[in-house]
Amino acid sequence: MAPQKRVNDAVHYYMGDLSSRIVAKSGYPTDRYHLGKLVLQGLKDDPDFLLQIDGSTGESETSGSVLERSVRFAMSLRKLGIKRGEVMVLLAPNHLDITIALYAALYLGIVLPIFSADLQPLLAISKPSVIMCQSDAASKAQLATMNLNLNPHIITFDKGDFCNYIDFMEMYKDDTPIEDFKCADFDPEQTVAFVVNTSGTTGLPKAIAHSHKYFAILLPHIWSKYTKFPTPTKLALIGSPLQWSTAITSFIRSAILRYTRLQSSQKLSPELMSDLINKYKPTYSLFSPTLMTSLLNLNKTDFTCFEEIVLCGLPVPQSLIKEVKTLTPNTEVINMFGMSELAGLGFLGDNPAPGSCGKQMGCFQYRLIDVDTQQDINEPNVAGELWIKGPAPFLGCFNDVECTKELLTNDGWLKTGDVFYYDDNWNYYFVERIKLQIKCCYFRMSPLEIEGVIRRHPGVMDVAVTSIPHSEWGDLPVACVVPRPGAKPSAEEIKNLVKDTLQDAKTLRGGVIFMDSMPMTSTTKVHRRLLRQLALELPRA
Repeated sequence: MAPQKRVNDAVHYYMGDLSSRIVAKSGYPTDRYHLGKLVLQGLKDDPDFLLQIDGSTGESETSGSVLERSVRFAMSLRKLGIKRGEVMVLLAPNHLDITIALYAALYLGIVLPIFSADLQPLLAISKPSVIMCQSDAASKAQLATMNLNLNPHIITFDKGDFCNYIDFMEMYKDDTPIEDFKCADFDPEQTVAFVVNTSGTTGLPKAIAHSHKYFAILLPHIWSKYTKFPTPTKLALIGSPLQWSTAITSFIRSAILRYTRLQSSQKLSPELMSDLINKYKPTYSLFSPTLMTSLLNLNKTDFTCFEEIVLCGLPVPQSLIKEVKTLTPNTEVINMFGMSELAGLGFLGDNPAPGSCGKQMGCFQYRLIDVDTQQDINEPNVAGELWIKGPAPFLGCFNDVECTKELLTNDGWLKTGDVFYYDDNWNYYFVERIKLQIKCCYFRMSPLEIEGVIRRHPGVMDVAVTSIPHSEWGDLPVACVVPRPGAKPSAEEIKNLVKDTLQDAKTLRGGVIFMDSMPMTSTTKVHRRLLRQLALELPRA
């Protein structure tokens, strides 16, 4: 049996060596946090390395090819006059070309909004100088910008009625040798790299701005249990669109840490993802619990190729981890807590206790705050709202002072809106989101607790609990249930299971709704706001 993996400093030694070489060349100490210079050096270190594969088409590309194409595109943007701090919107699937635009923007300090929201609100917030999209979306983007009195350059990845990026590079051609290209110089602490929107599962999405420095400090930590660098893992499957922080960070890490990235220009259905896993044998990936459940129900995916599977984005039932481990005993299966506001993970899973998200990371400061009194909690097994202070200043909400005031305290603590507690060994356990709490008969309850009970029913594939308003009781819990294929659980069975297990206040007074599928956000999280609306409209048993 292989020795148990534990957190170590190997990835930080590697990053220190890489960034030191960059600083030695430029003379700027802060360049150790310049994402563009880190990516560029990573590509230069091994031009023949296979960096990316499009599993849908079979196309692949080396670091050297990505280096040349991304630098050429950056030169063209620079010749067009696009400068540090201007905004470039990327609207495209995970094809090989999106990497070129992404890296070019990092070289020049161009801000990249990565949103899953509707197009017009995205453009209204970001006011882009450049929009890069597929040709079939270009007319829609143009109309939206006209409605907002904006006049960005619209460049398409493929050929169509608008200027495509191949023609654009010819039009703004710069014959400077690739080896003479230099990234823009700027302060990585104050320069925005990405604007990422929150999932909007319980409220309106926020546009979170993260600096180059913040991302650069956070990037290595998820690899802290690995010892071989570069190439800590052979092949990482990107199972999410670019709107997820996990996808963004994987695009950057793969170039810097030098591991091959498997992505898909075609939308990743469970069936396609299963086919990619069976064909390419990836060794590492992140999945939402919902997607993993769908893959398991297909009953045709060989997971034994994985060294590590990270489950994140939603609360992860222990039963799901056990089911995956049964199929692939030699794979490490990790429950990871992350947020768009954190640009990724919030705790480190260094062999955590069952059910926990891990322990504190050295790059963050942590507090638990009593929701009612707003006082610090300084003892184990007492739940409170998690507050985190980052390794570099949080930049808050992009171009929105009021949103930033709601998100951050005056002294820079991020109010996560998530309730946690820690045990005597400093393992942290997620309890619930504050906004998800249901108040029935003056009793505050967690929908996640009720969902955990309903999942025990053998006929239930997925469940989410919401509520409907009641003039006398307050909120009435409603269970939205997706049955397993071929199973026909009854509403009475579901209600009795909850009634026999939990306190009377937590019974399903709002009823049970059976659904074919759970409403999801674009980041494959349960769409809680839409679910609450559906509970008012759909028949309840």
